Amino acid sequence: MTTQDELASQFLSLHRPGHPLLMPNAWDIGSAVLLASLGFEALATTSGGFATSKGRLDGAMTKDEVLAHVAELAAATALPLSADLENCFADEPEGVARTIAEAIEGGVAGVSVEDFTGHEEEPIYDIDLAAARVEAAAEAAHNGAARIVLTARAENYIHGRPDLADTIARLQAYQEAGADVLFAPRLDDPDELRQLMAEVDLPVSVLAAPGAPTVAELAALGVSRISVGGAFAVAAYGALVNAATELRQQGTYGYWELTKTGGRAVRTAFHS
Repeated sequence: MTTQDELASQFLSLHRPGHPLLMPNAWDIGSAVLLASLGFEALATTSGGFATSKGRLDGAMTKDEVLAHVAELAAATALPLSADLENCFADEPEGVARTIAEAIEGGVAGVSVEDFTGHEEEPIYDIDLAAARVEAAAEAAHNGAARIVLTARAENYIHGRPDLADTIARLQAYQEAGADVLFAPRLDDPDELRQLMAEVDLPVSVLAAPGAPTVAELAALGVSRISVGGAFAVAAYGALVNAATELRQQGTYGYWELTKTGGRAVRTAFHS
């Protein structure tokens, strides 16, 4: 049986510049098992996708709900799982460390910590506090019950602050603070990515999003990981909306074409 430390080591080894790990984000047990059956090598949770599955918006879940969900998905497959812990439900470094220690108890191979405060009027932590939070996160991730992979996220580009210089400075600070992987969601311009990767030494993750370079293009740039965030979950709900709209407005059943693909996948993945 693979130990948690072994899963984490396996997870980190999959971050290879030029050969990016494709890491889809699951939102429930079914999606995790299905994605694992399709040949992916690691999975992540998604705060937005999980919230949607509970009829809420991103950021509305409690710490206890997220930790229970993370543990459930970690146990659902044999793949390494990286937990989206948002801002670790704490402003101060001590609280960040506690949240990560609790996530480790749930069996994860990795965690992420954001520098988003949760408050749109003042969305990003001061860089010194943000770095201290990453340092506390690294201490918990690397010296706790298991040594897991820490991804440090700079959230500028998601929250209306597309400041490349500040984002690079933050990721450099997070690297110095002990992160294993660096991630600036929605920073995906090829020229900016080149500048970023020239200034840091750790694996860089990129969010697959409209307008972003293709997987092949990101590989050529030296990216080490590509994730999808909540997009797969929202796309699944989009398919549901289209099917329901067709039934109500047209009275036809074209959505049954999708059930052929879904049915085959479910029968293959859910074999117990």
